[in-house]
Amino acid sequence: MKRTLITLALLSSAGTAAAQATVQSCDRQVTFDAPPQAAVSNDVNLTEMMLVLGLADRMVGYTGISGWKTLDEGMREGVEQLPELASKYPSKEVLIGADADFFFAGWNYGMKVGGEVTPETLAPFGIQVYELTESCIHIGEKAPASMEDMYNDLRNLGAIFDISDRADALIEDYKAELDAFLAPLPELETPPRVFVYDSGEDAPFTAGRYAMPNALIEAAGGVNIMNDFEKSWSTVGWEAVVERNPEVIVIVNYGEVTAEQKRNFMMTNPAFAGIDAVRNDRFVVLEYVEATPGPRNIRAVKTLATAFRGE
Repeated sequence: MKRTLITLALLSSAGTAAAQATVQSCDRQVTFDAPPQAAVSNDVNLTEMMLVLGLADRMVGYTGISGWKTLDEGMREGVEQLPELASKYPSKEVLIGADADFFFAGWNYGMKVGGEVTPETLAPFGIQVYELTESCIHIGEKAPASMEDMYNDLRNLGAIFDISDRADALIEDYKAELDAFLAPLPELETPPRVFVYDSGEDAPFTAGRYAMPNALIEAAGGVNIMNDFEKSWSTVGWEAVVERNPEVIVIVNYGEVTAEQKRNFMMTNPAFAGIDAVRNDRFVVLEYVEATPGPRNIRAVKTLATAFRGE
């Protein structure tokens, strides 16, 4: 994958200055002649990136939250003045009807490869798209997920909306916060083996090397037992989980099946009785918004780092 490129140039027209930004969005370089004024974001984590950058006043709505998830109090307050334009993935007509000029989404985060909503299908209607970095693996090669993926998105949004100083300061604050938290923690003799359990009983849906939990686990001092799985989020067989014997199981909490129900499924299934994490009841719960790229990744790393050093 090409290294992220951000260039800024000042253009003058009719006596006013407009910021032009070119950013790398997956395999595309996208140029914005002026900051978007009618943005739409998809999913709770991408929407929170917009909010933490103070961009609510540049938005005309959001999509893809209530169909799967609920908003906590902080998020509800942040979007109370904005309409949810679609409870799940938006149609092209929904975005056009909102007079949107920008869509912040990703592959399997509001867009599907070959679907009706893509950068190419929206371009004729004046809607530019910036793609979530983590999701780029669905259309090309990229490095395994890292914390830099989330920082990259904040940095690029800062360039697109001409608030780079704000974005850069936020990124530095996040890095400093993590460093200050992790530095005094005791060193782990060996990285704990960690399995991410998203959903599914017949076959578990989990995080491979290109999904954000892989980065969170590594930042916290652990190792994802599926870090050789050449996928982002995907399904594996339970046999592989048992064989790799995780010491800690991270449950992603969202949807109709609760985190406690997922834990009970594993704790009461005789097939899992020999797994170290089950024998020692070592489960950690991350909310969906913590396990996907966004501002709450910082809190997720802290939660995992603390759990990895517990009994």
